[in-house]
Parts: sequence; C-alpha cells; structure tokens
Amino acid sequence: MKQLGKDSIRQMEMMRFYLQLKQDPHGPNLALFVGNLPPGLSQRNYEHILTEFLGFENKFSSIGPIYYEYGSLVITYENASKAVRAFQALRESRYEDKNLLVLLLPNIEPSMVPSGVQPLLVFVNVKSGGCQGAELISSFRKLLNPYQVFDLDNGGPLPGLYVFRHIQDYKILVCGGDGTIGWVLQCLDNVGQDSECSSPPCAIVPLGTGNDLARVLRWGAGYTGGEDPLNLLRDVIDAEEIRLDRWTVVFHPEDKPEDAAPKPSTNSAVGSGGTQSEDNSQIFVMNNYFGIGIDADLCLDFHNAREENPNKFNSRLHNKGVYVKMGLRKMVGRKMIKELHKELRLEVDGKVVDLPPVEGIIILNILSWGSGANPWGPEKEDQFSKPNHWDGMLEVVGVTGVVHLGQIQSGLRSAMRIAQGGHIKIHLHTDIPVQVDGEPWVQSPGDVVVLKSALKATMLKKMKGKMKRRNTEPTMQVMGPSGIQMTLAAPQEPEEVDSNNTDF
Repeated sequence: MKQLGKDSIRQMEMMRFYLQLKQDPHGPNLALFVGNLPPGLSQRNYEHILTEFLGFENKFSSIGPIYYEYGSLVITYENASKAVRAFQALRESRYEDKNLLVLLLPNIEPSMVPSGVQPLLVFVNVKSGGCQGAELISSFRKLLNPYQVFDLDNGGPLPGLYVFRHIQDYKILVCGGDGTIGWVLQCLDNVGQDSECSSPPCAIVPLGTGNDLARVLRWGAGYTGGEDPLNLLRDVIDAEEIRLDRWTVVFHPEDKPEDAAPKPSTNSAVGSGGTQSEDNSQIFVMNNYFGIGIDADLCLDFHNAREENPNKFNSRLHNKGVYVKMGLRKMVGRKMIKELHKELRLEVDGKVVDLPPVEGIIILNILSWGSGANPWGPEKEDQFSKPNHWDGMLEVVGVTGVVHLGQIQSGLRSAMRIAQGGHIKIHLHTDIPVQVDGEPWVQSPGDVVVLKSALKATMLKKMKGKMKRRNTEPTMQVMGPSGIQMTLAAPQEPEEVDSNNTDF
C-alpha cells in the first residue's frame, strides 16, 4: 500500500492535475469535433448526414462552427450520456468510403488561467522528421497537460484552435516543417474572427526538410532529437514577437475554366492548396516564396517521387540526396524551358522589368530558400534597400540554370537581383511549373498577381543571447473534459539578459 501511495503521489506531481471549478460558466455542453465530411456543403446537408448516423434520439443540441472548406464541424450536447452514444455511433460510421473522424474536445476555463500567464497550444506533425514528431508529442504530453498538445494527424489544427477559442492571450508551438506552419496559419485565418485571440504568436520546432521560415526565425535547421523538450519550452517563453508579411498570389487563367485552373499537388500537411473564386481564379497565401521555372520543376519532381514512395522520404539527408539526383538529371535531359525570360512578362509596382536570360525566377518574402540558402545574397551597394520580412516588399531574383541553382544552395554564388517591390504582376505565355511555399504544379497561361495580404501573422523569434532565471519553469492552467486542471509554473523576471537581442 505504501508503494502504491508513493507511485500515486509521484504520478500526481508529474502531471500536476487539480480540480476545476464546480460550476462551468459555459454550461454543461460537451463538444464533438467531426471531420472527413465532404467539403463545401450547406449546414442543412451536414445536419442531414449526421442525423442519418445518429438518429433523432441522439441528435445534437447545436451545430457550429462549421469549417466548410475542410469538411469538418463541431456539434455540442447538453447531455453527457447522449454525447457518449453519439461519439460511439459516429466513430463507427463511414461516408463516401471514408471513416468519420470524431474527437471529444476538452473545455478550457479562461478564468482559471492566472493573470500574466500565456497558455501554450502545441501542434505536432508526427509525419514530419521521421519518428521525431512522435517522440516530441510524447514528451510534451508529459511536461504539459495532454489536452493542450494536439496531433495534427488527428484532425489538423482546427480542434486545438476551437478548444483555445475563449483564451484571450496564448502562444502556439508548431512542431513540423514549413508546410505545417502554413497549414496552422491558414486555419488561424479561418477561425481568428471567432476567437478571443485572433493572432496568437507562433514558435517553431523544425521537423521538415527545408525549414526556411524556422531558420529565419532562429529556430534552427532541424530538430535533431538531442534537445531537451523543457529547454524548447523555455525558448518559447524567451522568444520575441515579430511580424511576418504575408502575400496573396492570384492565378487568372486564360483558357477555358475546365482546363485552366491551377492544379496544385495534394499534400496532407498543407490541406487545401488554395481557394477557387467565381471567375475561376485561384488564390493562395504565400508566407515564404514563389518560384517559377527550374526551381518549381525540381520541386514538382521531388513531390511526385515522395508521393509514390512516402516511406523512403523520412530523413533530411535522403531528401537532399534525391534533390541532387534530380538536378543532375535536369542537367543531362535539359527538358526545362531554357529561355524562361521569353515565356513571361514581369511587372513590379506597375513598371515592366526587362528580364536577363534565366531559367527560373524566385520571388522572396524571407531570406532563406532551398534549405537555408540566401538567393538575394549579402549586403552590397546597389539600388535595392536592405530586405526583411516585415517591410511590405518582395525581392525578385533570377536563376540561370541547374548549375547556378546548386551554387546558390551551396553558398558559392547568389542569384541575379532583378527587382524589389510591393505589387507584382506576371503574364505566363505558356505552361510553366510554379510553386508556392513548396506546393508545386504546372500552371497554364494567364496572369499571376502577387499583392500584400490583409491576413496577419505574428511569429516568435528565438533570442540570440542566453538568459539566466531564478525560476525557469514554464506555466499554464487548462481544463480537460473530465474536469481536471493543471498548472505549469510561470517564469520569474530575468536576473540577467544578454543585450545581444536587437536583431529582429
């Protein structure tokens, strides 16, 4: 009995759960997240589908929000027994040959979060970085309340964002690659207006291959598995908030609607590639860069190879090796457009730009591309201003071929500086490979417009210097559906701060 008591106390101290308020001010509602439904249906159609599976005896009290473009929604029950029966019925249901995704969502009580404490919402893409995602999610669920750590393979970011919708001030930690970060930001765009905190700052644990945004924000080239997860949480606490410009890329095809729409490759980490408008234009949000020509062609080949054999692409070293092999094949085959500059017209801020002979064009929002290379190059005296990722400007560079591309990635050369501006228009005369933040496809002739997005992103940039603290334990309080609350202690003010923290 003594040993059982010790084990029980040890487990309690590790998880640090406490009882929640007896009366939940939000009422007795239990929420179920339901996914894998067809996207774009009406609320009435979604209600009809669910009622067919549940019957009237287990019908929900309310429905919403509905995430139409994702084919997912939240239903709530005032009766716990009815909610459990609905959960079991939906979990065993299929629609259009897909098993429905059903999650019982926890409830966070905002009043139980102490003043001055920013709760942390953690998203982990377990498919990124081999098995590192699975290791991280296990570690974070031990260090934090399990109800604030979400597996993106189980419903994506929407369940976690719904759970945190009443929290006025919180941070997000995204564990994954650049595509995962874009996915989370895209979902934030969709739910922000219905949340108390519309733009929570996001930190990164880089698990992907390129990790260009993570590099710019100093989170590193990639998680190696050697870092202490508790130290990662401390880094999130110490990180500084910065703005990230975001851009809207609009494709206006010339051809018939059925032939002209962009055909982005399917990528589970990014969700829907873009949104379709009534005039058949397709709209994407760009965070990192937009490539046309040789860069996008290589990206497309890599993506197709990964789609055919996903199990082989589980390490950064292997992925980079595949890129090198594909580049060599391009050099030998020479199937790419040699004179890309003759196949498009470029306008920057309303002025036509004369293009040099190039096989590829890259439009940069951040100064990291292709797994850490800087195509813009080091500072030098020219007509261009010093770029950053919050100045409302994009940098346009050119690549002369595969060899030049390899030299840029190796740091031996820079790309050709072409232009700098805040509004870019491109007319494509022929079918050309393109990629937006690593999502590649072959784009048909037409106009492409890149303009500043109204969507905002607040990111967290890791501090350069080290900080000494009296108490470095991170803090948070949160509720689970079973009525348990957990506290993770708040940091004290730093005793000493390295002053080398002005680079942001």
